[in-house]
Amino acid sequence: MVTIKDIANRLGIAPSTVSKGLNDAKDISPELKKLVLDTAIEMGYVTKRMKKETRKRLCIFVENMQYEMPGDFGFDIILGFKQAAIRNNWDVTVVPITPLLQLRDPYDRYMVKNNFHGGFLVGFALKDPWMSQLQTTTIPTVLFDNYIRKNPNVGYVGTDSFEGIDLAIDHLTELGHSKIALLNGSPNSMVTVNRYDAYISSMQSHDLKIDENLIAHGHYVEDSAKYHLPSLLKSGATAIVCGNDLLAIGVIKECARLNIKIPQELSVVGFDNLPIAEKITPALTTICQNRIDLGRNSYAALYWLIAKVPISKSLLRPHLIIRNSTAMLYTPQKRKKPPFL
Repeated sequence: MVTIKDIANRLGIAPSTVSKGLNDAKDISPELKKLVLDTAIEMGYVTKRMKKETRKRLCIFVENMQYEMPGDFGFDIILGFKQAAIRNNWDVTVVPITPLLQLRDPYDRYMVKNNFHGGFLVGFALKDPWMSQLQTTTIPTVLFDNYIRKNPNVGYVGTDSFEGIDLAIDHLTELGHSKIALLNGSPNSMVTVNRYDAYISSMQSHDLKIDENLIAHGHYVEDSAKYHLPSLLKSGATAIVCGNDLLAIGVIKECARLNIKIPQELSVVGFDNLPIAEKITPALTTICQNRIDLGRNSYAALYWLIAKVPISKSLLRPHLIIRNSTAMLYTPQKRKKPPFL
């Protein structure tokens, strides 16, 4: 069980200072109070005062996403949500969900039965049973990277894919690339659709030819890259924008296996900025979306939906992190032919 001393050791401050931060004492700065409380939540510590004052319940439903360990994509999203919600005395429950549970328990009934005031849905697919039910739900609900039209009780939170993909293609065109491929995730996902549309829009705005042979859909996992990389290279790709970092890391690993040098022979850009992105060799150029802020923004949207403010979409701005996986385009005569062609 986490203690005040554990929190003090993590932060390198006195246990008495941690106690003051947790109990809203007046003689420490607001910044230090925030740091103490955020760290306590991250470590799983809840004060007696928090437990006593908690009367309201929110639920985070997670499907098709890793979230339990630091470094998992969903970990920081859930942490950011909790950090924001617990400050307002909300009790937050995290429930891993499956299509079977959704078929067994309709969304509204599940929420009412378990006394939840609002829900945050992460990792859901477009064809999930609850997605159609959300078209008419009266329960305040926020979706991560999914959108329900014409229901004022349901909001969308995500990162601006159009701006993110455009940043990537800006960067690659400045390096001289024009044969830019897209390796995306499953079409059964709204974020996949958004990033495809963003790619098409950005290529058009840069006056670049759209070649369907340079577009591939797989799954948002490393292993998917090896099935699509050969055809993208055969179609002449000199750079690949990936729908997430895991796909980009899969490309880097497959290129290493095939003795294709990155970035000399192929530039690669990811999307997410997972911790592994800066650890892989070469370090991955990627579009960063701040997942702690995504979690906090999701709580903020849910808060306003509960207050009857009809939030529609709330998008965070991404930014480009340039590392070692992108470089100036080599001339064709210097570019080595892939070994499998």
